[in-house]
Amino acid sequence: MNRAFQLKQPSNTKRQSLEHEERESFRINKYLTASGFCSRREADRLVDERRVTIDGQLAVQGSKVFPGQTVQVDRQRIAAAQAHVYIALNKPIGITCTVDQAIDGNIVDFMDYPYHRIFPIGRLDKDSSGLILLTSDGDIVNKILRAENNHEKEYIVEVSDEIHPSFIKKMSAGVEITNMRSKAREFTKRCVVQQLTPRTFKIILTQGLNRQIRRMCSELGYRVTVLRRIRIMNIHLGNLKVGQWRYLTQEELNTLSKSF
Repeated sequence: MNRAFQLKQPSNTKRQSLEHEERESFRINKYLTASGFCSRREADRLVDERRVTIDGQLAVQGSKVFPGQTVQVDRQRIAAAQAHVYIALNKPIGITCTVDQAIDGNIVDFMDYPYHRIFPIGRLDKDSSGLILLTSDGDIVNKILRAENNHEKEYIVEVSDEIHPSFIKKMSAGVEITNMRSKAREFTKRCVVQQLTPRTFKIILTQGLNRQIRRMCSELGYRVTVLRRIRIMNIHLGNLKVGQWRYLTQEELNTLSKSF
């Protein structure tokens, strides 16, 4: 069996999930307000009148509600609107960016995220590693995918042979490859390419063609041996270890939303 399929959740997953649970907890008055059930002042009154329970226990001022708990007012269940989550994962090689859990090594099972149904934004080849974004927010997925041919994605690539200057020039100018849908030959968009070592280069794409970098290299007589994505738009992989994930910061989300 491919070792990649035996990868387990990173050791900090439980800690990250607990941190998220604490972050998603609400004081009871805020929970009732966020649900649209009543105002904050009315929520305080209901608690004081001993009409609010959390998992069957009477709530008091300052009580916290955690994910999965049941809140009732006069025995009527109150469901709060859930905040969406936005996650950056350093995807390992061997994990497939699909929500189809019938496929071994799918990203949903790998994440095993307990609080929301999350799904990847775009894709990253099974044979590649690096940054992939996941979220429970379908709206932002649609916005990013609609802009897929405009936003930047940055990769570090290692190839099988020593790189010649003509390779960098041709990759930058655009390489003629086959359109997977129409089967017609067409040139990729111009992009930024910088050689880093004799067999390694950095490339910034504004296209999202299937296995684009591997196909471009193949057309020029090179085979990709390592491909790692390090940036999507304003989101950087940073020092995130393979298999680990983090929540996007508010600053990252604010910058991201301004790009649509």
